[in-house]
Amino acid sequence: MAMLVLALLPLLAASASAAGGCAAEAPLPSPNGNAYAACSDLPRLGATVRWTYDRAAGSLSVAFVAAPAAPGGWVAWGLNPSGEGMAGAQALLAAPSSSSGAWAVRTYNISGYALGAPGPIAFPATGLAAELVADGRVRVSGTLGVGQGAAVLNQLWQVGSAVSGDGVPAPHAMGGDNLAAKAKLDLVRQTSTSSDSGGGGLARERNIHGVLNAVSWGLLLPMGAIFARYLKTFRSADPAWFYLHVTCQIIGYGVGVAGWATGINLGNESNGVTYGLHRSIGIAVFALATVQVFALFVRPRKDHKYRVYWNAYHHAVGYAVIVLGILNIFKGMAILGVEQRWRTAYVAAVWVLGAVAVTLEAVTWSVVIRRREAEQHGKTSNGHVSHGV
Repeated sequence: MAMLVLALLPLLAASASAAGGCAAEAPLPSPNGNAYAACSDLPRLGATVRWTYDRAAGSLSVAFVAAPAAPGGWVAWGLNPSGEGMAGAQALLAAPSSSSGAWAVRTYNISGYALGAPGPIAFPATGLAAELVADGRVRVSGTLGVGQGAAVLNQLWQVGSAVSGDGVPAPHAMGGDNLAAKAKLDLVRQTSTSSDSGGGGLARERNIHGVLNAVSWGLLLPMGAIFARYLKTFRSADPAWFYLHVTCQIIGYGVGVAGWATGINLGNESNGVTYGLHRSIGIAVFALATVQVFALFVRPRKDHKYRVYWNAYHHAVGYAVIVLGILNIFKGMAILGVEQRWRTAYVAAVWVLGAVAVTLEAVTWSVVIRRREAEQHGKTSNGHVSHGV
């Protein structure tokens, strides 16, 4: 048994070290010199919070530790007395000075979904300090007057990648972990529990919005355009190319409408958060695609004199929808802060579609040229028009 214990000791030590946070850190002294009464590894962004609540004094001594999203970035922790989100948060934000590089803490009373200017917060703050610790993380500490009757508080935290020269923090990423960085701080039980262990309903809805739009505007509609442009060159593919084209466009439009609707709903739920260009492009894509669908009901016959104009309109609007859709997908990825692997996967899919289109462009032009040469040769030799390929 002793040998087994000795054999397991290195594994246990490695596990504790890998765990980080409360399991690995040495106890930190609070402002009164004693160790903090409680510690919790927060569920998002690799952050840790330690605290001591003095009920008699109504004070909460806290030490928050997290790594900035990039060197030179910032970290923030706060309490929200009115809700779980960013609006209403009373935040402590630590950032390095652009001149000296020393870390300092500023307080923010956040009224909406923009940080605003630093200023006093609802909880009187004393002893605020910030320092860069050995592992590259930043420790923010101080004491807040939360009142003698405090029990369960809404806490939230965040990290950012940059600070401007005049000390203004750059907006944080919009990934799932960033959007779900909130929890309940139970001062009575001395625990911290996630507000939404599933990652946040709003975050899930954003992800659904992104997936629906990537599949529809970014994949199905370009595939439908490829079928229409290239397969109809081959007489053996008629009318199969038409049905493939219509199937891709109808399914793509249906999925795209669902993605557009989730985007409108997200805009209604995210008061104060506006991505003007992304929203405008999305509305334009939806409007053009809808016009494209209804235009099918007024399509002239092939031999009608206005068919050439309808074709020109149909092609121009169709390609505009595809280009704007793909552009907006990349803008949405930037807003959501999606992981690089998903960006790479979508870029690879677009490249594959592009490579297929370029290859088929060359093949179909070759077919058309040979067909024309054969027809011209037939006319000049014996007056018989060859049907070619």
